[in-house]
Amino acid sequence: MAEKSKKTTAGTAWSGRFAEPVAARVQRYTASVEFDTRLAQHDVRGSRAHARMLRSAGILSQADLTKIERGLSTISREIAAGKFKWSLEAEDVHLNIERRLTALVGDAGKRLHTARSRNDQVATDIRLWLRDEIDEITALLAAVQKSLIAQAEKHAATIMPGFTHLQVAQPVTFGHHLLAYVEMFERDRERLADCRKRVDTLPLGAAALAGTSFPIRREQVARELGFARVAQNSLDAVSDRDFAIEFTAAASLIMLHISRLSEELVLWVNPRFAFISLPDRFCTGSSIMPQKKNPDVPELARGKSGRVFGHLVGLLTLMKGQPLAYNKDNQEDKEPLFDTVDTVKDTLAIFAEMMAGVKVNAKAMRAAALEGFSTATDLADYLVKKGLPFRDAHEAVARAVRFAEGEKRDLAELTLAELRQFSDKIDRNIYRVLTLEGSVAARKHTGGTAPVQVMASAKAARARLPK
Repeated sequence: MAEKSKKTTAGTAWSGRFAEPVAARVQRYTASVEFDTRLAQHDVRGSRAHARMLRSAGILSQADLTKIERGLSTISREIAAGKFKWSLEAEDVHLNIERRLTALVGDAGKRLHTARSRNDQVATDIRLWLRDEIDEITALLAAVQKSLIAQAEKHAATIMPGFTHLQVAQPVTFGHHLLAYVEMFERDRERLADCRKRVDTLPLGAAALAGTSFPIRREQVARELGFARVAQNSLDAVSDRDFAIEFTAAASLIMLHISRLSEELVLWVNPRFAFISLPDRFCTGSSIMPQKKNPDVPELARGKSGRVFGHLVGLLTLMKGQPLAYNKDNQEDKEPLFDTVDTVKDTLAIFAEMMAGVKVNAKAMRAAALEGFSTATDLADYLVKKGLPFRDAHEAVARAVRFAEGEKRDLAELTLAELRQFSDKIDRNIYRVLTLEGSVAARKHTGGTAPVQVMASAKAARARLPK
C-alpha cells in the first residue's frame, strides 16, 4: 500500500517548484540527516568563512555578517552540547543549520547561501572532516608503531622461526619480525600524507556546477579554512569523490596489514605455537568451555578488514557510472566513508594498547626455530665461502637434511664425520654456523635480523615518528 504524502515540501529550500508534497517514505529515503550530522561543526566553520568572504566582496552587509556570526556561534555551542534539534524534514545537516540560523537571526540567515550550493557546500564539509580524520588516523598509526618498536627493542635477540609457506625457513628474531609491521604501517602513514594533499582542495565557490556570477574570493576562503589550493574546475569540484576513494583504498591497506598481524597473533596464541599471550582484557571466554581464552580482538579485526574492503568497492561502484556533475548518488558516499574512518580508528587504538601488552614465550619460540632444519641455508653459505658453487652447496645440504631427517636429528646434532659425508670442505668450526644465535648474528647488514641490526632499525624507525 502506498504511503500517504504529508505536507512536508512547504518551507524547504526548493519548495516553490513543486505542486505536491514529498511522500513521507521518499522523505526518509532521500534524507541524510540521520548520518551526516557529524559534519555539523565543519559546516558551521565553512559557513562562517563563506559569510566573511561575502562581506569582504561587498555581497553581504556588515550588519548581516554580525548576525550570521552570532547565530553560527550559538548553533556551534548547541551542537557541541548535544542540544541542537535535528529535523528529518530539513533533509540534511546543511538545511538544518540554515533553518536554525534563520530562526535565530532572520533574513540575514537566508542571505548566507548566496553564491554557493549544497553541492559545493557538502564537498567542502567532507574534505574538512576527512582532513582532520586523516590527521587522527596518522597519529594512531604512529602509536601502533611505537608499541611494536618497544616490543622489538625488548626482543631484539629473542629467536623465533621465520616462515615461508608457513613452513620453518630460517631463524629470525621476534624483534625483527615485528619491525616488518612497523615498515608496513610506515608506508600507510606515507600514503595518508600523500592522500591528504588531494583532500586539501577547496570546492566552495563552484556552487551547483558552473560557478557563480557573484564576485567571490575563493582564495580568501581557502586561506581561512586552511586549504592548500582551490579546485580549478567547477564541474569537477562538486562531483569529485576521488579523494574519498583514495582514502578508503589507503584505509583498506591499513586494515590489510592489521589483518595479517591478526592472523599471526591468532596462530601464536594457539597452544600448538604458544609463542605469545595476549592481555586478558583483549580476549573472551566460552559460554560452554571454561578453559577457553579466545583472541577475539585479532579475529574481529581480521573480519573488519573485509568490511573496509567492501566500502572501497562500494565507493568505486557508486562513482563509475556517474555523468558530470553532481548526482544524488553521491549522498551514498558518506556512510561507507564514515564507517571506514570509525573502523580504522577503533582498530588502531585497540591494537596500540594490545600490542604493548603482549607477553612473549621465548622458550617456545626457540624450540620451534630448532625444528625444520632452519640453519640449512647457513650450512650452504658456509660451503660457498669455502669455494663450493652455490648450486653444488645447495645439493650437498639437501642430502644432509635428508640424512638428518631420517636420523630424527637436527643438523647441529650430526657428528663431524657424518657431515663430511656430504662435503669434505666441512670443518669443526661448522657448529658455530649451525647454531640459531650464529645464524641470526651473521645477518648484520641493513635490514637483517641480527640483534645489533634490529636495535639500529628500531632506533631509525622511532626517529621517523612524531615525539
